[in-house]
This record gives sequence, C-alpha cells and structure tokens, in this order.
Amino acid sequence: LIEQFPKYMALNLLKSRHGRSRGETMARRWLVRNIRVEQNHADYWLDWAEAVGVTRSQSLRAETNPEAAILSHWCWQVSASDTLEAGMLATNYAVEGITGEWAALVTQDDIYAYGFEARIRAKAVRWLKLHAEYDDTHPWEALEIVCTMVGVHPAQEIVDHLRQCIENTYIYKYLGIDQCLRQLQGAPDARVEAVAA
Repeated sequence: LIEQFPKYMALNLLKSRHGRSRGETMARRWLVRNIRVEQNHADYWLDWAEAVGVTRSQSLRAETNPEAAILSHWCWQVSASDTLEAGMLATNYAVEGITGEWAALVTQDDIYAYGFEARIRAKAVRWLKLHAEYDDTHPWEALEIVCTMVGVHPAQEIVDHLRQCIENTYIYKYLGIDQCLRQLQGAPDARVEAVAA
C-alpha cells in the first residue's frame, strides 16, 4: 500500500484538468505537490521495518495476505475507475486520516521511539513522525478540495456514494489490520508478513 500510494494519487491526477473548475485546479496542484512528498515514504517504511528486525529483502519478498491486500486493491480500483472526488476521499482523506491519527497516538509521548537504540532512533521512527504531522493536515486539505468540487448542495446520491467509498476504506483497513494482528499472535516469523502488509 505504501509503495503504491503515489500511484493512486497519479491515477487521480489523470482525472483532473487544469482550469475546468476551481476544485479540479486545486486538486491538480495539490496532487502534484503531494506525490512528491509521498515518493520517499516507502524508503522510510523499510527503514522502520529494518529497525524492528525485518530486512529490506524480507519486506520486499514477503507475500501480502488477501485481507491486507484488499485495501490496496480497493484504493487502486477507486482511483482508477471512479470519480476524482471518490478517489481522493477513499485514499487521501480516509487512508491518510486514520494513518495520521494512529501515528500521532504511537508517537505522542516518545515511549515507542525510546525502544530503539539512540543511533537508529530517528531513522526508525521517521515514517511515524512524518505521518503524525503530515497526515494531521493532509486529509483535511483533501476533504476541502472535494467539498469545493462537489459544491455546497451536492445531490444526495453523490453524498451517499462518497460516504460509501470512505466506509469501504475503513472496512478494508480494519480487515487488513485484524489479519496482521492475528498473524503476529500466531507465528514466530509473522512480523515479516505484518510489515509487508
């Protein structure tokens, strides 16, 4: 999911056209700017995995379980074939929103960070720290752009569809996390599969 996230954003960018509407122009600028921000996150994720004992090779070779892969498939589908509004809400609002909240919770008191040796601490928690800060504003910016695109009084079917897209993201994220937690509890080398997911 993390490695593919800029790709979802690029798929949404393909739907936008500069100057067609104020909202689309906002979306286009925002997506272009944030694709650049997202490009390094896969490396930061791998750094974190290494800090907890999962090598880059293990992370890159690990097979993702179906429950964890379903969120990635959903993000790909909605970004490739649904509206720009739906794609941005399902990914940039919903995925990043809950990721940011979780990262902020994990990093709020530095207890987790101090579990790493001082020489690797900053690198180990960089992904978390960035998402705690970046994803604190990023989802709300995406929501504001989508609200600009749909207008003040969108049709009820548009509202219902967008709500369903957000709910799908939450459901699929839950299924993936639930399966990863089950793997961690059951298998001694499950950390590899959980990190890859």
